[in-house]
Amino acid sequence: MKWGLYLLGGLSVILIGIQFVPNNLPTVETANPGDIIASGIVSDDVAAILKTSCYSCHSNESIYPWYSYVAPSSWLVAKDVREGREELNFSNWQDYDMMEKLEKLDDITIEVGEGTMPMGIYTLMHPTASLNDVQREKIIAWAEDAMDVVLEEEDEEGDEE
Repeated sequence: MKWGLYLLGGLSVILIGIQFVPNNLPTVETANPGDIIASGIVSDDVAAILKTSCYSCHSNESIYPWYSYVAPSSWLVAKDVREGREELNFSNWQDYDMMEKLEKLDDITIEVGEGTMPMGIYTLMHPTASLNDVQREKIIAWAEDAMDVVLEEEDEEGDEE
């Protein structure tokens, strides 16, 4: 019995101690003029889906819930957001060149189509971010159409030069 109290006390000290390790959550920016939604290639219904299911990890507009500030979960959240933004950041859409945009849109069709995005660990904590079949199809159709728009924009820019 006594060893159980020591174990519990030791774990408590460790849990309290790790709260002092910085979580380094990526910063949140709400003014993003280069955002994909501001670009005009996203319809309102798809924009709503992206905001609900994708933006917390794939934009500068992350919304951090309470557990984002409690170690060790804060470390996982920080890592996932950093990696998500590195892979695709909707807030920096205008910074991508044509090939990057096409690759990102193609990746969206694959990841959403295969059901690997949004990640299961995310939807477990955020059930409203789960995508149903209709929403998946809507995102895939949008991404495929957006590839054509990106190509047309590039052709127009080439014609102007």
